Amino acid sequence: MTHANQDISRIRNFSIIAHIDHGKSTLADRLLERTGTIEHRKMSEQVMDSMELEKERGITIKAKAVRMLHTAPDGKKYILNLIDTPGHVDFTYEVSRALAACEGALLVVDATQGVEAQTLANADLAKQLDLKIIPVINKVDLPSANVDGVEEQIFDVLNILENPILASAKEGRGTEEVLAAIVNEFPAPTGSSEKPLAALVFDSLFDPYRGVILYMRLVDGTLEVGQKIQFFSTGLECGVEEVGFLTPKQVQTKRLCAGEVGYMACGLKDIHLVRVGDTVMNSEHPLKQALPGYRDAKPVVFAGVFPVNPADYPSLKNALEKLHLEDSSFSYLVDVSQALGFGFRLGFLGLLHMDIVKERLEREFDLNLIVTSPNVVFEVRRLGSEKWETVDNPAKFPHYGDIHTVREPHVNVTIILPVRFQEPVINLLKDRRGIHQSVEYMANDRMIVRYEMPLSEIVMDFYDRLKSVSKGYASFDYHPSGHRECDLVKLEILIHAESVDALSQIVHKDKAQMMGRGLCEKLKELIPRQMFEVALQASVRGKIVARETIPAQRKDVLAKCYGGDITRKRKLLSKQKEGKRKAKLLGSVEVPKEAFLAVLKIDR
Repeated sequence: MTHANQDISRIRNFSIIAHIDHGKSTLADRLLERTGTIEHRKMSEQVMDSMELEKERGITIKAKAVRMLHTAPDGKKYILNLIDTPGHVDFTYEVSRALAACEGALLVVDATQGVEAQTLANADLAKQLDLKIIPVINKVDLPSANVDGVEEQIFDVLNILENPILASAKEGRGTEEVLAAIVNEFPAPTGSSEKPLAALVFDSLFDPYRGVILYMRLVDGTLEVGQKIQFFSTGLECGVEEVGFLTPKQVQTKRLCAGEVGYMACGLKDIHLVRVGDTVMNSEHPLKQALPGYRDAKPVVFAGVFPVNPADYPSLKNALEKLHLEDSSFSYLVDVSQALGFGFRLGFLGLLHMDIVKERLEREFDLNLIVTSPNVVFEVRRLGSEKWETVDNPAKFPHYGDIHTVREPHVNVTIILPVRFQEPVINLLKDRRGIHQSVEYMANDRMIVRYEMPLSEIVMDFYDRLKSVSKGYASFDYHPSGHRECDLVKLEILIHAESVDALSQIVHKDKAQMMGRGLCEKLKELIPRQMFEVALQASVRGKIVARETIPAQRKDVLAKCYGGDITRKRKLLSKQKEGKRKAKLLGSVEVPKEAFLAVLKIDR
């Protein structure tokens, strides 16, 4: 099928959206298999999840794109462009980028689990972008499947009136019906190849030989080798060296036309010149405004990342530059810590996102890293000032005597759970300073709980605790709701009377003492004994709220005295006492790396 003659009415751009583990990647595998995009002998499970980490955890992290050729029963040939999306709450940014490049979405719901929190969030996202949504009830072959109940939830909770397609992606059942719905129900792209070039960049990666490779969806115009293009946001001009489409491997072609999805290489070697979400246009016919549908990713969780070996700092810098092109949703700035030396302050979309970035840095670039305790962005107004300052690092938090007001970010939380777990889940929400908004009861003895909560109460271990109290049945999603005034304090940890900036945290006043005690107890276990007594203290607003003492290591100086005058023994003990006094005044304590990692595991 040649590109020049390709009829735009035979192109379908769509996405598959779902909650984690509802079978989205498996359904994508069946579509690739049925359309012959990948030969059966080369097929592997979760073929779209190419990253080792994705296969290991069973989650999709990066949005992918793949082009399938499908012949309908009436003999007409179609190009189906599937843009895959992640399912976890942290990667809503990736989902929004993928959906902005589509006209339709397949909404997959597990027949045994029903509508979950992320299903609700993704369906709302697709509705906001005015996409055609086709519901698919997956895993109907399982004995515990409740198809009628799930169908009722799709109508009542999601307000989608389409009749759902019943499928079992694992067995391949329902694949034909899904393909027929994609061709017949999803609208074709509306662009024109005659208009000036306008293309959306929805993803990018770095190739050491070809430079920056951009994945894009052409809205209008054509893109071909040798063409001069320009980026809307930066004004950068360059020539196109290679274009092609994804099957999911990169296949070169001469030209891409309006409505198609493909890739482009321009020989750019500086990864900072390109922004994912930018609009590509012809430099001879520039556009007056950028294409809509994209928003900037706003990091909500911040943490310091430091190499265990200070000599690895240049390697960490290089690794972050390369990873940032693939995942533009995290931000990074140079950071210096008294305890850990040179490193970077990274901003993430959530705690899972932080975990994934750390794992990728360690695996793909062979680095050994320490990540400090995660925190959120606070707003502080000083005494006598009307200006609000943003603080993303506890070390930069102003002195308590200078602060007039502190505001912290809040989020609207949606939790879907079986009614029998209502009490422990609501107790957890109250314990984390949650403010009740609404409770709604659904079919199948399930409920939707909505609360407003401080984001700082979520970023540590909230998700793990929620799964624990609900035995894994609760699903959770959150959206920012602005900043609220709170009584927050800086909790400082003093080791041998010296403040350790990497262990500082911003916490609510009521929880400061409990957290300080927990940190001191944990550090007492981890810091080895010295030749002198070491005090571990937690300080809030200049007052010590918790203390633990590491006793001095005892050396038996009397072992060699096997008799003789008592004054000889007294002299030795007196000399040792004086030595310990001097060591206590002059000594410094080396904090092991495990201590910084242990901070993450303190109960809030």
